[in-house]
Amino acid sequence: MPKELSHIDEKGQARMVEVGEKPETFREAVARGRVDMKPETLRLILEGGLPKGDVLGTARIAGVMAAKHCPDLIPMCHPLRLTSVEVRFEPSEEEGSLEVEGTVRARDRTGVEMEAMTAVSVAALTVYDMCKAVDKEITISSIRLMKKSGGKSGTFIREGE
Repeated sequence: MPKELSHIDEKGQARMVEVGEKPETFREAVARGRVDMKPETLRLILEGGLPKGDVLGTARIAGVMAAKHCPDLIPMCHPLRLTSVEVRFEPSEEEGSLEVEGTVRARDRTGVEMEAMTAVSVAALTVYDMCKAVDKEITISSIRLMKKSGGKSGTFIREGE
């Protein structure tokens, strides 16, 4: 564990970390989140029966766009040259849930964890937006980093999942 937060200066003020001297390396991050809903709502999503159209297709595009705009949303994120953004969905009809997974890759000087978690967050919010007319009890939870690789800190893999 680092003894100090990298985004805080010696006076306790937020700052953008200097990465100009760091070498470019291949970076990858995978994040996941969960959207819980009524089983009937999930069925409508999977059957294409919602009035707003293709929920998963729209949410996938929203997640990709969100990853690309991460530094516009999170103040201390660096603009990165993303090489790939993938957003996938794993439905569980029994539970009435949708697992959202985002994978982001780049060859750059800093990691892509925030881009992956932003992709998942916005994809989940888009599912909510497109389904709220039929299910106001939808919840979004458990947005978390699953894996990251590249850079000085090396590889992280969340245990137990």
